[in-house]
Amino acid sequence: MSLKINCLIAQSGGPTTAINSSLAGVIHQALQSTNVDKIYGSLNGIQGVLKDDLIDLTETFHIDSNNLSTLINTPSMFLGSCRYKLSDPLVDDSDYRTIFQLFSSYNIKYFFYIGGNDSMDTVNKLSSFALKHNIDVRVIGIPKTIDNDLTCIDHTPGFGSAAKYIASSILEISHDAYIYDTKSVSIIEIMGRNAGWLTAASALARTGYSDAPHLIYLPEHPFSTASFVNDVREQLQKRNHVIIAVSEGIKDPAGKYISANSTGTDQFGHVMLSGTGKYLENLIKNTINCKVRSIELNVLQRCASHISSRTDLDEAYELGKIAFKLADQGETAKMATLTRTSNIPYTVSYGSTDVSNVANVEKCVPREWISVTGNDVTEELVDYIYPLIQGEVPLTYHNGIPAYLPVEHLLR
Repeated sequence: MSLKINCLIAQSGGPTTAINSSLAGVIHQALQSTNVDKIYGSLNGIQGVLKDDLIDLTETFHIDSNNLSTLINTPSMFLGSCRYKLSDPLVDDSDYRTIFQLFSSYNIKYFFYIGGNDSMDTVNKLSSFALKHNIDVRVIGIPKTIDNDLTCIDHTPGFGSAAKYIASSILEISHDAYIYDTKSVSIIEIMGRNAGWLTAASALARTGYSDAPHLIYLPEHPFSTASFVNDVREQLQKRNHVIIAVSEGIKDPAGKYISANSTGTDQFGHVMLSGTGKYLENLIKNTINCKVRSIELNVLQRCASHISSRTDLDEAYELGKIAFKLADQGETAKMATLTRTSNIPYTVSYGSTDVSNVANVEKCVPREWISVTGNDVTEELVDYIYPLIQGEVPLTYHNGIPAYLPVEHLLR
C-alpha cells in the first residue's frame, strides 16, 4: 500500500480486565506504523459500525501520552460492547454492504475485533464476505473471554485476572466463615455456562491451612442433587464449615440446567442463567439442618482491575500488537493466538490461526482434569491455571479509589 490507510478497532461480548490491554496493544503498534494515518474506534462493537458511530483515537492515544498506559489498567471495555449476530450473507447481506460502505468512506483497510466465540463468528463472516467480493479490507480477531473457552489458544486474555479474583474472593469468604463455631455451608456461584474453567480456578484458593473450597462442581460433569446433598453431609461430618464452588451452568444427567431461573436467550441463542446458587441453598436448607448461604460473584469477577494478573495484561497487550502485525503483513481471516511453550518456567509464543477454526466452537475442561466423583478438580488443572494469575499491577489512585481512563463517550 503506497498511500496511508486508516484502521478501525471494536470490542464485543462480555467485559474483562484485559480487553483494554489488547486495545492498547493495537493502538501502540498502529501509532508506530508508517502505513496508518487514523486510528478509529467503533462504539458498541459492530453495531457502532452499522450506525457510523466512530471516534478518532489517534490524538487521544498519541505515542507520548500517558493515556495508553492508563488504558491498559482500565477495566471493562473503553469502546463499549454489543451482542449482535450478523445474518448469513446468502440470506441477507444488507449489514455487510453497510459495513463495507463505511469502511470505504473512512478509507479503513484494517479492522480489528476483540472478543470471544461469537465475535470470532463476526470476524469470520466479514472476512469471508470481503474475500468473496474482492474487497481490500483485512479483518483480524483478537481473543478475549473470562470463560477461557476459545479453541486454538492455550488460554484467553481475561481468564487469568478473573481466576485470580475468584481464588482470592473464596479465600476471603472462607476466612469470613471460619470465625463462627457453628455448622455452616457457603455456596459460591461462578460464571460458566458450558465451560467450567472459572469455577475450577477456585481450587487456587487452597492454602497450607485452608483446603476450601471443599467441593467443586463444573458443567462438564452431570450434576446429581442427591449426590450433592450426600457430599455436603459427608463434609459436615469432617468440619464445621463447608465452602462450595459451583458453575452457574451445571446440568442434570438429562442435560437440563440446574437453575432457579432461565431468563431466555441472547441473539446468539445462549441461555441466560441465574439462580443456581440460590437453588442449591434452598435444597440444603430443606434437607440439612444448618446455616447456609449462597453468594453470586456475578459481574464482580469480570472487571476487578484492582486485583488483575500482570501476566494476563501483558499477554493481552502482546496479542493486540500481534494482531496489528498480522494485518500489516497482509493477513486476513486470522485470530492472534498464544501457545504455552513451558510451564516451569512459564513461557509462551505468539502466532495466529484461521478464525474459522475458532468461530462458534467451545473449549471445555477436559474430563481427565475433573475428579472421578465429579466434585473436585485434579492437580493438573491447578498447574495449568497457576501461572496465569501471577504478578500484580500497580494502580494509580485518586481520592482513595483507582483512577481509570474516563469513558464519557459511553455515557449517553
